[in-house]
Amino acid sequence: MTVSNSPRALAALGNRRPPKPSGPPPLVLVAHGSRDPRALVTVRALQDRVREQRPGLDVRLGHIELNAPLLPDTLASLAAPAPGTPDTPSVTGAVLVPLLFSPGYHVKHDIPEMAAHAPVHARVAAPLGPHPLLAETLHARLTEAGWPARMTDAERRVSAVVLAAAGSRDPESATGTRRTARLLAERLGVPVVPAYAAAASPTVPEALRELAARGRDRVAVASCFTAPGRFAGQCADAAPWVAAAPLGDHPALARLVLHRYDQALAAPATSAA
Repeated sequence: MTVSNSPRALAALGNRRPPKPSGPPPLVLVAHGSRDPRALVTVRALQDRVREQRPGLDVRLGHIELNAPLLPDTLASLAAPAPGTPDTPSVTGAVLVPLLFSPGYHVKHDIPEMAAHAPVHARVAAPLGPHPLLAETLHARLTEAGWPARMTDAERRVSAVVLAAAGSRDPESATGTRRTARLLAERLGVPVVPAYAAAASPTVPEALRELAARGRDRVAVASCFTAPGRFAGQCADAAPWVAAAPLGDHPALARLVLHRYDQALAAPATSAA
């Protein structure tokens, strides 16, 4: 093949723009991170579930701390040159979906700060809760653990659920957890009391004692955690009856992740981190 060295041909080559990346921006699942080895296995399974529900979407994983890949490293990898175009990044943007269930310090500060220093344009989606799909996932995990599909009126009067969450000093976080508790209570037809593993009150044991004082001694603990870990284990160990597993790769949770991704894409550009 002969390449022309004419001025017109050289000018055309000089003005040619590199190809732009195509397709939707990658979805980055933002997990907290845990020293429990089961946590990474669980969030990887959720990552696979999201890929199954949205074939062709680039779904990545980044952690706030404790586990690799850390979120800044994942974002840096998105800026790697595209094959054959050394001056062009593979992608120009991404949507970060926190695997967290209410607004708190990580959602409001840590993740946006990491996004702001990313080499690609990164939007931060809303946390997963509160949302009816989250209540659906919590309900399903309770049912798997032994929560009955039907109750008599007498059983209902002595039954309740403690919604165990991580906890935060941010009052907006507690508001979000209470809304999730109300959504779950509407599904179950019994009281659902939010409680926390740290940084907020009541704790799970305190909520259990309060319910027992009200005659509710048939109490289950719902796990508002993505994956196994220290907090999830402590809350489950306190359960006097049914203790639900963490939410993991439940299909409804994967649908919620994609819903938050779509919401972030549809939001005005000013909402980007």
